[in-house]
Amino acid sequence: EGMTCNACVTRLERALKKSKGVESATVNLPLEKATLVVDETSIGIEELSDIVSRTGFSVGSQARSYFIEGMTCANCASRVQATLMNVPGVLNADVNLPMEKAQVSFVRHAVSDDDIKDAIHRIGYTLHAPSERETSTREAERQDDGEKRLLIIASLMCVPFVAQMIAQFVGWTEIHMMPAAEVVLATPLQILVGARFYRASYNALRGGSANMDVLVALGTSAAYLLSWYVMLTLGEAAEGELYFEASSLILTFVLLGKRLETRAKRATTQVVRELMDLKPKLARILSSDDLWVERPVAELKVGSRFECRPGDRIPADGSILSGSTTVDEALLTGESTPVAKGVKDMVFEGSINVDGRIEVETTALGDDSTVQKIIIAIENAQTGKIAVQRLVDKVSAVFVPVVLGIAIVAGIGWLMAGNGLESAILNAVSVLVIACPCALGLATPTAIITGTGVAAKAGVLYKDIHCVEEARRVDVVAFDKTGTLTTATPSLTEIECLDSLDEEHLMQIASSIQSQSEHPIARAFANWTDRKNIELIHVSDFRNHVAQGVEGVVNGDRYFVGNVGLIESTGLQDVSRVSGDSLYLFTDERILGRFGIRDTLRPEARSAVEAVHSMGLDVVLLSGDTKPNVEEVSDEVGIKRHWHRLDPTAKVKVIDALIDDGHVLAMVGDGINDAPALARADVGIAMSGGTGVSMEVAPITLIRNDLRLVGVAIQASRMTFRKIKQNLFWAFFYNVVMLPLAAFGLLTPTLAGAAMALSSVSVVGNSLLLRAWRPANV
Repeated sequence: EGMTCNACVTRLERALKKSKGVESATVNLPLEKATLVVDETSIGIEELSDIVSRTGFSVGSQARSYFIEGMTCANCASRVQATLMNVPGVLNADVNLPMEKAQVSFVRHAVSDDDIKDAIHRIGYTLHAPSERETSTREAERQDDGEKRLLIIASLMCVPFVAQMIAQFVGWTEIHMMPAAEVVLATPLQILVGARFYRASYNALRGGSANMDVLVALGTSAAYLLSWYVMLTLGEAAEGELYFEASSLILTFVLLGKRLETRAKRATTQVVRELMDLKPKLARILSSDDLWVERPVAELKVGSRFECRPGDRIPADGSILSGSTTVDEALLTGESTPVAKGVKDMVFEGSINVDGRIEVETTALGDDSTVQKIIIAIENAQTGKIAVQRLVDKVSAVFVPVVLGIAIVAGIGWLMAGNGLESAILNAVSVLVIACPCALGLATPTAIITGTGVAAKAGVLYKDIHCVEEARRVDVVAFDKTGTLTTATPSLTEIECLDSLDEEHLMQIASSIQSQSEHPIARAFANWTDRKNIELIHVSDFRNHVAQGVEGVVNGDRYFVGNVGLIESTGLQDVSRVSGDSLYLFTDERILGRFGIRDTLRPEARSAVEAVHSMGLDVVLLSGDTKPNVEEVSDEVGIKRHWHRLDPTAKVKVIDALIDDGHVLAMVGDGINDAPALARADVGIAMSGGTGVSMEVAPITLIRNDLRLVGVAIQASRMTFRKIKQNLFWAFFYNVVMLPLAAFGLLTPTLAGAAMALSSVSVVGNSLLLRAWRPANV
């Protein structure tokens, strides 16, 4: 807490990085967060908090009340209090035995309810936590109300000053307030509103640098003290010659700008708050008495059973134990159509149970829940520094000293030109007030926050800020085939009888043998016989041949169902009608039939590839499948360059070759075998329906299995960085143009204050325009 501009960020990062035990530190101004990598054996949260305090800021603290069950005497209360004080990050704890409550103050974001709950549970008591979101919301509302009241008071006190300025502007020069009235209005403003700037200025100077608050404090103090000097020197003749309105209006304008900026920054993090709002507060939990009891969600544990009625939001990730229903999972998939769910199907926290009653066993809580993983991914993508932001940080570090120098030179210049002390001070004040390092500091992070937020809403998760930066540079997109362009669910496309068996008898034998297998191809045969209502035959002596096929005895005869490899391994001579891409039913002596098996293409695959092509990107296909299958899929989706029969190592070699040719490559995959390629590519993009390994390795995850989101991921990155460039252009342009105008006396201090407040608001507002973006045809 206490950061006001990018100079604050630079100062705090420098102090943290110099500390023993801190390996890296990244400070984010809009999020008001510092992300640190530390050696816990060398430094703890308390020491880090001290460093922040010495630098002139404060670590956000939070106070919360907890209910504690099981305390019976004062010793219990003392023990609980001592245990709470020993939780890392807890600043203070006060336990009330009669009320069975504990008031705990701790470092915000450093201590979770689970940390406190676990500590109390270990000593034999039970703790019930309130909703963290409710507490944070109340704190934010209380702070917002305080700022609003102060702004209203300041605005009302400035009304006479504004009326006087309007009168002077229209030519009624004889209308102005008495000096005593100006003092009565300006002094409370200088104290009440100016206090926050003086306090922040002191902290900044104590930390060894200057920031925007120093400029505002110097400028308004100079105008205020100059007015006192003129009033004491001229007495009654000072009427109409004072500058109290300049200091008062500057403070009010800057306060208004800060309020608008805060509200706008809060809007950039709206996606995370919306996801937090989806989390239910209560759950109907099965008690030890086998009764359904409504309790806070915090009391759920992995393995707990809860009940969901029609219309309920599901309180936690879990597996359905009984009942069936349809569930609205739009928060995860973006699809408005509810999904049918039955026993053993998974349901997810925050989704809506539409029309059935279900009993669910909890499988994931806290950071392991699907919604929380999405929130963590969004927040991770908003922390860190891209290359252009590091440049801005360097500029901001010298910005305030340079502005102070310009103000001094301007003041001396006006004095030497013979324009008098008042004119020199006023123009120097204008220079101090017009400068705005805030706009520079907010240009990049607000665009990143908004861009990654709308991308998450569309279905794309960036795991860190570097993949957001890298995705905009991609010029080649490589797709895996099976499970990525296709659904990884083989279907039976062709049946050919090559001997005396008719089609139904041929399929009856083949499907009966395949029914003993767990291979995905067996499902294709099962689907066919289910549709035709064909009864399966008993199979004995079943054997599985890895990567070749299966065999079994039906009605006393041995049959094989497999590919060319299985045919060759059995020594069958009749191979004149065998091709490499089909499956066959055969005996030791002859081939009875051929089956065409094909992996089903995703319905959106072609449009997804076309969308990537339309962005000016090249598309290639990397697959471990056979050449004919790869060529067929490539032709259907419109990919010209493709590689086949690639194992995981070979895929990496192809990617290396493309990168060595100067390309920036994105790899899209879903399986464990794709993990090396996803890790090696410049940008890895994992399908959410794939394996956990691929999603862990890839820095970008598509929340739903829609290939069109590949183009969205690249589009969102490009738009975010386009917005960053716009913000930086206007931030630099504003300072380059306005500073000389102020130095040459073409801006009054009041106008300078209004313009400075407007600059930060305009940068954040420009970033917020990203919220209106919606990807087309997704």
